[in-house]
Amino acid sequence: PAERLIRIPDALGDELVAASYLRGLTCHYLLKRLYVVKPGDTVLVHAAAGGVGQLMVQWARRLGATVIGTVGSDAKAEFVRGLGCDHAIVYTRQDFVEEVRRITDGEGVPVVYDSVGADTFMGSLDCLRPMGIAINYGTASGQVPPFPLQRLHSKSLSVCRPTLRTWIAARGDLETASREFFELLADKALRIDIAAKLPLREAAQAHALIEGRTLNGAVLLEP
Repeated sequence: PAERLIRIPDALGDELVAASYLRGLTCHYLLKRLYVVKPGDTVLVHAAAGGVGQLMVQWARRLGATVIGTVGSDAKAEFVRGLGCDHAIVYTRQDFVEEVRRITDGEGVPVVYDSVGADTFMGSLDCLRPMGIAINYGTASGQVPPFPLQRLHSKSLSVCRPTLRTWIAARGDLETASREFFELLADKALRIDIAAKLPLREAAQAHALIEGRTLNGAVLLEP
């Protein structure tokens, strides 16, 4: 519908916005509204080399946070360090819970951004400090299985399962998030990588590239 349209600033290219816009809106509500990241915070970002994860790392650093990121390989660890990730954990050979505890001197983190789901969420809870919040905004490995709420009791933890749609349902919220994200793009404060551009007729190949999880940038389809 027309009321959901947002004008792209003249200074920004269509490809740049196409490669990053929804991811940027997601990062906006995760970092600036659902949990307000503050200077001095230490945050844990799962799948830090993923599409949203890359922006989360950069934006959280810009907000003054120390960023711990989990990735699946040493190559991806090197990649996210280049984006500003302070501590990269290779979950295929490191226990991310133990590493987070080591990095934080046993204190834990106030917030975990978990887009992986089933494989990581219980561990995410173990990474939290008292009164921390685990935000499950994706299910790359499957949905989080049911667990007893008593699991949260001892440290007064919170859990949230948000979706972008509700955070931009109000026109004003959509405009604010878009404006603030576009300003970061215009200032070149965020690195946006486009890994591949394919014609629309090769959409199946584009999906295969994404599912292969070997690329560190967006895949665009061109008409």
